[in-house]
Amino acid sequence: MPDHSSIERLQTTVVLAISADGKIADFRRSPARFSSAADRTHLEKQIALADGILFGAGTLRAYGTTLRVSNPELLQSRQQQGLPPQPVQIVASPSGNLNSQLRFFSQDVPRWLLTTEVGAKPWNTHESFERILIVPTSKGKIDWRDAFQQLTDLGIGRLGVLGGGELVASLVATDLIDEFWLTVCPLILGGAVAPTPVAGDGFLANVAPRLELLGVETIEQEVFLHYRVLRSTLSGAVSSLSSGTVPAPTI
Repeated sequence: MPDHSSIERLQTTVVLAISADGKIADFRRSPARFSSAADRTHLEKQIALADGILFGAGTLRAYGTTLRVSNPELLQSRQQQGLPPQPVQIVASPSGNLNSQLRFFSQDVPRWLLTTEVGAKPWNTHESFERILIVPTSKGKIDWRDAFQQLTDLGIGRLGVLGGGELVASLVATDLIDEFWLTVCPLILGGAVAPTPVAGDGFLANVAPRLELLGVETIEQEVFLHYRVLRSTLSGAVSSLSSGTVPAPTI
């Protein structure tokens, strides 16, 4: 097993649009297209700051595509930093069950697959992904620290996470999230089964991860919230889940 204590931390930021009642999609898990053009601009800016963008297979299935950096100023900024035009798009799918006909696979972006030995098999003879990262699992959970070590070794220093909720929950429970960007949109979705930004089994209030508010901006009817995860308070939440109560995303 790798020595996880020596892992050089990725700078990991979750970027999500949510309804006023904290949902990232409706009860049918339809693609969340309820945010504004301002939020799309904000999302593209965050994507342009990253070396890699991580999302689950459920998110990919819902949208069928990913958001490319197209703003000329953002493209120029990446070029000036010696970065490729597009960050790596990393799909997390333990099962590897993905439709190769999705438009995502014809987009001009670098694509990696983060999966298991079983999930990698259908893609070994395809050229759909430039790289396949195989990560170990234990008791049905992906070893996210191993996954992040692999990403670090491959030069990913800044990672954006675009969902879904199960993936974010697993990363929060493993103490691998640094910041949240949440755009609060002016609608109510409701529904007990409608997904939230952090799913999984949840945290007890006395050990729940705490956040520091870094900034608030209001643009028309939307509120943009920027939080930093307080590591000193998160350690209790992580240790309370060390028995493995947060499952790997069923993707």
